[in-house]
Amino acid sequence: MRTIERWLTSPWRRSTAAALAGALPVLAFPAPSLWWFAYVALVPWILLARSAPTGRRAAYDGWCGGFGFLVAVHHWLLPSLHVFIFLIAVLMGALWAPWGWLVRRFLGGAPSPGRSAAALLVLPSGWLTVELVRSWQGLGGPWGMLGASQWQVGPALRLASVGGVWLLSFLVVAVNVAVAVLVSVRESRVPAVAGLVATAAATTAAWAWSPHPDVDGRVRIAVVQPGIVDGRDSGEKRFAREEQLTRRLAGRDVDLIVWGESSVGFDLGDRPDLARRVAALSRATGADVLVNVDARRSDRPGIYKSSVLVGPDGPTRERYDKMRLVPFGEYIPARSLLGWATSVGKAAGEDRRRGTEQVVMNAGHGLRIGPLVCFETAFPDMSRHLAEDGADLLLGQSSTSSFQHSWAPEQHASLAALRSAETGRPMVHATLTGVSAVYGPGGRRLGPWLGTGASATRVYDVPLAHGTTPYVRYGDWPVHGALLVLAALCGAEGARALRTRRSGPEPLVPPARTVRESPARPGR
Repeated sequence: MRTIERWLTSPWRRSTAAALAGALPVLAFPAPSLWWFAYVALVPWILLARSAPTGRRAAYDGWCGGFGFLVAVHHWLLPSLHVFIFLIAVLMGALWAPWGWLVRRFLGGAPSPGRSAAALLVLPSGWLTVELVRSWQGLGGPWGMLGASQWQVGPALRLASVGGVWLLSFLVVAVNVAVAVLVSVRESRVPAVAGLVATAAATTAAWAWSPHPDVDGRVRIAVVQPGIVDGRDSGEKRFAREEQLTRRLAGRDVDLIVWGESSVGFDLGDRPDLARRVAALSRATGADVLVNVDARRSDRPGIYKSSVLVGPDGPTRERYDKMRLVPFGEYIPARSLLGWATSVGKAAGEDRRRGTEQVVMNAGHGLRIGPLVCFETAFPDMSRHLAEDGADLLLGQSSTSSFQHSWAPEQHASLAALRSAETGRPMVHATLTGVSAVYGPGGRRLGPWLGTGASATRVYDVPLAHGTTPYVRYGDWPVHGALLVLAALCGAEGARALRTRRSGPEPLVPPARTVRESPARPGR
């Protein structure tokens, strides 16, 4: 142990260790998908920050760990952003600096049982605040939220219906804190065990209390995944492949056909021939077709990504324009300053335009659908608002073809399970090149995935449910609770500092005493 402490006295070695410790949680996400590892993945990072000699060093440990975490969960962006990903991670990693300081504040040295117990509430609240800030679309969005690692765990999905992915993140961090206390603070093992027991009891009660989705109908949804299409005229070739696959659905009695993101590379107003071909597919299959157009619009300036519903008579007026765009991938923030990013990676050469509101579409057969485009499936508030607005089915149209041989396709597909569990609505995740997946109202996967090597169609029998989950009703209440905890902490720290200032500093040396045991008075 002392050898490790001596090795960590070097600031560079300590920073490297913090970055590696921060990267560990990535193993809990797909593709490794070691979901159980999430409950101990933060322990090395916590122990390192706890042992920091000063609060400033603990903040650096938090910063370096945040850098490692962000690089690890976004490593698949390296071919596109190159060195820019490290710059982003350095800037965004600073969000964890206060969290590292809090770790030392509550667990440093020999913490009392009371401080250790408080850490079980304060440190998860601090982590949740970091996730809240970085979830802002302009900072990259909520990719890699710690609770999202639990997408395949049935009890965790039930808890997501109560407090969303936020509640899962809070509980995962709380367990990590308790484990860190158990292995490092002998005097506080009792409150750590009590905290674990209380967490288990609370989650069990929430799991038992949360309502099950009541299935009240079924629809047949077809997903069309064309696969990789390269070379010249790839847009025309992709459309032809999607058309060929969709014709195979004739006679399959489907209610809706879903194509992936950017499945149509031309505005249908400019290409009425393509609109007629999709309408013919709708007539042949007896189902509306939801396509995704990535093109310069004919009726207004700019490039949009739009979900467009096409029926037997052509495009309906049901259209959704993507609202939350991918930074650098679909627009460059502060292009006048950061436009040079286009020279070092695959950043957007021209900013795409944003939509202004979410849309619930009336598809055929009385089905109400709520479309989301790619990056938007990571945002729990968007799917929640669609459920509030009456969507029967959530639809994510995506394309991760630029990251085909990375962990990104599997991780993106897993997010739909959480959105489904949170809202009590089934969700379809349809892609161009995989992974495509469908989930029932409680987040359980329906049928097999269409992997990254597939060029095929698949029909899914999807159960419908229309109850209101606690998360849809009450929203992001775990985040609000975390902010209240931190506000109370700031108030308590401020009051303590004020009392110290009024009473004056503690004397560094006790006063000398006379032989009569009375304090010596200067000048006598």
